[in-house]
Amino acid sequence: MNKIFYILIVCLLTQTTLSAQTTVNDYKYIIIPKQFDFQSSEDQYQINSLTKFLFNKYGFTAFFEDENLPLDVSQNRCLSLKTNINKVKGFLITRLQIELIDCNGKVVSISQVGETKVKEYAKAYNLALREAFQTYQYMGYKYQPKAGVIETKPLESLPVSEANKDDAQKEIERLKKQVEVLKEEKEATQAIKEDLVSTPTESIAPKKVVQTELKEVKKADDGWYANPIDNGFQVVDAQAKKIMVLLYSGAPDVYIVKGKDAIVFKNDEAWVYGINDGSSLKVNRITLKF
Repeated sequence: MNKIFYILIVCLLTQTTLSAQTTVNDYKYIIIPKQFDFQSSEDQYQINSLTKFLFNKYGFTAFFEDENLPLDVSQNRCLSLKTNINKVKGFLITRLQIELIDCNGKVVSISQVGETKVKEYAKAYNLALREAFQTYQYMGYKYQPKAGVIETKPLESLPVSEANKDDAQKEIERLKKQVEVLKEEKEATQAIKEDLVSTPTESIAPKKVVQTELKEVKKADDGWYANPIDNGFQVVDAQAKKIMVLLYSGAPDVYIVKGKDAIVFKNDEAWVYGINDGSSLKVNRITLKF
């Protein structure tokens, strides 16, 4: 009897050890569906877009499941973990928890529960998800290939036909032209940014600088939230009301405000909103959370 009990204990310990050897660091990619079970439509409340954005922000390589995936994960899905978000039951509270699942359906990682008592759905999901992501924010993720995993050769190293070579060369030339255009746009944006930074303080007195929408954000305790969308971010206030849309400019920490002669940029750890109304330049600091 004692011998059988001993064998059972050894088996359990062995199973636990093997399980512990599988970590998030063993996986190269994170795959995110466009809709989770508790959502009634794709990317409802921008939960899926925010999930992808935060994984990439914290050092992971994340893709939507319908994107063009890298060659290696297309051939071997076991290089990736699939994301699932569960809505945990709670009375008058929004609670979310993240699961990372391997190609065999095994749960490899579970996040802490993010929760909030905010009633507005869009803001509640945003806050709860960001809190749940603290698990991965401080994880210190770094991909470490498992022993025996064969990395697929990069696509450019594969043999191609002469016709494909010609097509590839044309594509390279086209991309070079695009790079030149982006460089010019970046230089122009940088020049605007330098003009804003060097603007004399007397020309940006608060009574002249503050726009109507900027006054609104000062009344909001939590400031504005930037939620990822295609080609940029949608900025909303504490009540999830749309404020503006920021488009990528090609320069780091500089965004173009859609539909306005304005930009938002980062200066000394503070976000600044600058707009040119045709007669003067007006700037103001804003509270913006990504």
